[in-house]
Amino acid sequence: MWRGRRGLLRPSGCGVEELRCRRREREAALRKARREQQLVSKRLLRDEATEEAEGGRVVVILGEAQIQEFLRLAQRGIEEKERERALVSLRRGLQHPETQQTFIRLEGSIRTLVGLLTSNKALLQLEAARCLHELSHSEQSAVAEACLPATSYLLTYLSGHSSDFISPHLTVLEALGYALSQLLQAKEAPEKIIPLVLGSTLPQHILQLLQPGPKLNLGVAVEFAWCLHYIICSQVNNALLITQGALTTLGLLLLDLAAAVQRTEDAGLELLVCPVVRCLSNLLTEAAAETVGGPMHLQDERVLAALFILLQFFLHKQPSLLPEGLWLLNNLTANSPSFCTSLISLDLIEPLLHLLSVSNVVSVLVLTVLCNVAEKGPAYCQHLWPGLLLPTLLDTLALSDTEVVGQSVELLQLLFLYQPGAAQAFLQQSGLQALQRHEEVAQLQDRVHALQQTALHG
Repeated sequence: MWRGRRGLLRPSGCGVEELRCRRREREAALRKARREQQLVSKRLLRDEATEEAEGGRVVVILGEAQIQEFLRLAQRGIEEKERERALVSLRRGLQHPETQQTFIRLEGSIRTLVGLLTSNKALLQLEAARCLHELSHSEQSAVAEACLPATSYLLTYLSGHSSDFISPHLTVLEALGYALSQLLQAKEAPEKIIPLVLGSTLPQHILQLLQPGPKLNLGVAVEFAWCLHYIICSQVNNALLITQGALTTLGLLLLDLAAAVQRTEDAGLELLVCPVVRCLSNLLTEAAAETVGGPMHLQDERVLAALFILLQFFLHKQPSLLPEGLWLLNNLTANSPSFCTSLISLDLIEPLLHLLSVSNVVSVLVLTVLCNVAEKGPAYCQHLWPGLLLPTLLDTLALSDTEVVGQSVELLQLLFLYQPGAAQAFLQQSGLQALQRHEEVAQLQDRVHALQQTALHG
């Protein structure tokens, strides 16, 4: 992964461009890998109260005759309660893979469920949506493919609401959002589903749902934020989403979520923060993000302050989400001197360094952000060196993780390039010995050698 070149690293234009080119190539590969990984993150959403009420109920495998009877009752039952009970029984059966296979083989079964969504009975709509939800979550590719014809009906239903897009039955909307989010992960989605979505009014409705304010419903917003995330990961037409105001809406929601985590201890906010941060991170890599007036049309300092509030929230409540926030910080600072300036002016370098002790994954991302800052030139490096950074780098060089050490070496290369006296200060603190520990590591050998030469002769 590390493509250091043996020899003396001199402060020349070629050296700077070479470093930048190498870093951009590596980040592009990492972004591609992240998008691919995020596209297969299936989630199962079930109502906790319902699950508890059903207790340890064993899932019953349904045969063709039972499925057909439940569908008949759901459509033509005399009483609404009878129709609802039929759908509940069907939904429970659809939790079993064998029932799912039987269901999709029956002609008109998916069409029947979609038809029930158009009824004026909220409880029937909800149970029909939950049945689609169980099918869309299936790990069997044939079941997921059988749900594809439902997509156009879902789009018609979801796009047909009022301009406020606030259904009186939010639980139905939440379940449908979940079902759509699962369909958007199908391998056929970029060719068959997402173009339909982008060609409809649904993206504008989704952005309305994500507008911060009193009408924001957490459960509904979570599901449609994931829908937006999978659409963005597909990269079918992210420029369209940006022109429709996605960056601005998501940026404002980020500010609102940062304020919310300071006001309340209620669990669940992280469920919305995660897809919102991912959406922003991935949209910021698009060329169109720069052509519409800069990231998010918001003040850099407000965005960074909000992001660091969320990083502290993650650190104490949900450490597994720290990499998500740091990846957003990386994408904000990668090509933006103004965000790097704000990082320094708000004294956020020190809090960033404190995160290095969390994990190796977090350490690599922190060091990558620091490289983004150092890459902007001598004026930025003056604010980084030496301060806490020198002892911190000596500590990271003592680690055994080659990726952490490699990113530390890259940061040192930039500092030696732009900051006079950095190499000498490094030597005085036994930095050369720290480098020699890794001299024989294959992934680092060339880069460590070049850095040693720079320190000794630069």
